[in-house]
Amino acid sequence: MAPTVHTLKSFLSGAGRFALVRVAGTKGSTPREAGTWMLVSSLTTYGTIGGGQLEYMAIDKARQILGGRSDSSTMLDVPLGPEIGQCCGGRVEVEIRPGDDALAAALICEAEQEDAMLPHLYIFGGGHVGKAMAAALALLPVQAIVVETRANELEGMAPGVGTMLTPMPEEVVRAAPAGSAFAILTHDHALDFLIVAEALKRRDAAYVGMIGSKTKKATFRSWFVKVAGGSEEEFLHLVSPIGGEAVRDKRPAVIAALAAAEIMSALASSHEDAAEVRARPNRKAASGLPARHG
Repeated sequence: MAPTVHTLKSFLSGAGRFALVRVAGTKGSTPREAGTWMLVSSLTTYGTIGGGQLEYMAIDKARQILGGRSDSSTMLDVPLGPEIGQCCGGRVEVEIRPGDDALAAALICEAEQEDAMLPHLYIFGGGHVGKAMAAALALLPVQAIVVETRANELEGMAPGVGTMLTPMPEEVVRAAPAGSAFAILTHDHALDFLIVAEALKRRDAAYVGMIGSKTKKATFRSWFVKVAGGSEEEFLHLVSPIGGEAVRDKRPAVIAALAAAEIMSALASSHEDAAEVRARPNRKAASGLPARHG
């Protein structure tokens, strides 16, 4: 994904006057949650509050405010029913206020924090499937990095995707942040095995996937347990073949799309699990039980 801060700065640099459109409150079924925001200038927009007539109404109102040179904010209370041709059935309060330098600086700071918190996805191998996977993930909220031992295979990657050239890709696994995802699809089965073995030792990995067949997976299992010192429990965390077997289509773009969905599901699940763990002491404190330290 192209870092949020870069695209935001690009919008702000050419926007001139702009307005912040923010979902201030919701009731019932709505396209987006409270706190979601977008920016509107006289010619373009950045972000979305859910699309449809709600968004069109908000954009129109924002441009009216910008055209009138008003510095005051306004609030829209919009029922999402047949009256506006949107059938969510809920209700949305939308705040619209003109932007200024202070707001722009605050939004950039927030975007920098969001970029820093994006999960890391390491794609080992920049061949046909690696490039296709990089392209599939370029617009998703992850920091995708293609790792290769061959410099020429790092050429032509999708914009916003990082690249790393290294003779020892297993060291990248060791240095990766907690919660990272690893997709292993190099040109060499022995290298795949080495990288997967390192990744499976990471108990904090959100996803470890290897391209290949059932035979390749079985061969890896035997080597991993008997030679590499791995355990059956660790082996169970391996996803192979990546992308599942429900769709039997081996074209790189199809494998990449299926694997991207699989990886994003794993990252979301890992994020939810981590959030639940962080919330446990607060729940105990709220119930009158002492918070657990350490």
